[in-house]
Amino acid sequence: MSKHAKPVALRGLTLEGVQGLVRELGLPAWRAGQIFAWVHGKGVTEAGAMSNLSRELRAHLAGRVDLSPLVVDADLRSADGTRKLRLRCADGAAVETVLIPDGDKLTQCLSTQVGCGLACAFCATATLGYRRDLTAGEIVDQVYRARALLEPAADRAPRISNLVFMGMGEPLNNLDHVLTAVEILCTDTGANFSPRRITISTAGVVPGIAELGRRAPQVGLAISLNATSDEVRGRLMPINKRWPLAALMEALRRYPLPRRRRITFEYVLLAGINDSFQDARRLPRLLDGIPAKVNLIAYNSCGRDEAFKPPTDETVEVFAERLRAKDLATFVRQSRGRDIAAACGQLAAGADVEPWSPSLDDSGQPG
Repeated sequence: MSKHAKPVALRGLTLEGVQGLVRELGLPAWRAGQIFAWVHGKGVTEAGAMSNLSRELRAHLAGRVDLSPLVVDADLRSADGTRKLRLRCADGAAVETVLIPDGDKLTQCLSTQVGCGLACAFCATATLGYRRDLTAGEIVDQVYRARALLEPAADRAPRISNLVFMGMGEPLNNLDHVLTAVEILCTDTGANFSPRRITISTAGVVPGIAELGRRAPQVGLAISLNATSDEVRGRLMPINKRWPLAALMEALRRYPLPRRRRITFEYVLLAGINDSFQDARRLPRLLDGIPAKVNLIAYNSCGRDEAFKPPTDETVEVFAERLRAKDLATFVRQSRGRDIAAACGQLAAGADVEPWSPSLDDSGQPG
């Protein structure tokens, strides 16, 4: 590595990537395991903290790698126990991650992009537009920053047990970085998550679904569905115009689902738009032949279009019972963290976030 080479973003390297770096630096191969465990197991943020490395080696690494963490600049707590962190990247871009407690489980909702380009009508993140993809290191560091905040209260708070890629952005439009992050998070000498406790959600990027099935079928798959007809889904989710329901369902029927696993369908209920008797009748037909479970979520206000309203509790329950009557596994999900804008569809990095401008490379494209 030349004296002027850009430091390597160490947190975004898999174990194999660290092994390659160690070879490049002329270090013994066994050092890779030590370095990876320090970064991903213990969560260090500077090479100087790797105490079982010599002082000379720590100084050498410090000049060759970048371990700068995301900066927590907002930590909001809901009355229901949900916690939302706003995190700043090195370039000033802001993303949000949410911690959702449920008994002895703690689920973390991760973001994969700064903003989102899919323009779903009921989602606050869409107001930001697409700004850039998060790197694998920025994705995994959301977990590490949350973990660092939780550790002082470890005797009272559960550890993070589940990860869902359902925050800001479309994960399948950043699939390489997302799957690198999954590999890092599942390595046993690092965070050691089980793939079965990780779920990746998509609005319906059909080629990405096929690619995910080829590369990581062991993780859970969730689909943001939200309508039973192309006409309504196209109005709510412009992605449906590119990959309509027939194409989406065909991709899901081909998906290499592990035994005894199901695809989760997230269905945000909007009063008078997708909560009718006809919708409840069409949905089981639409999902026929797919091992499926449905999560019903009443719409959460996102400050975009107050023409959208949540249905009444009675409407939600009636809709759920109609699906269950057709032997479709159906669950009514109570929204968490509404009072801190942390519920489904509400993530937008906070109204007081300063505008962010990407640097431009020589081609005039975001660098």
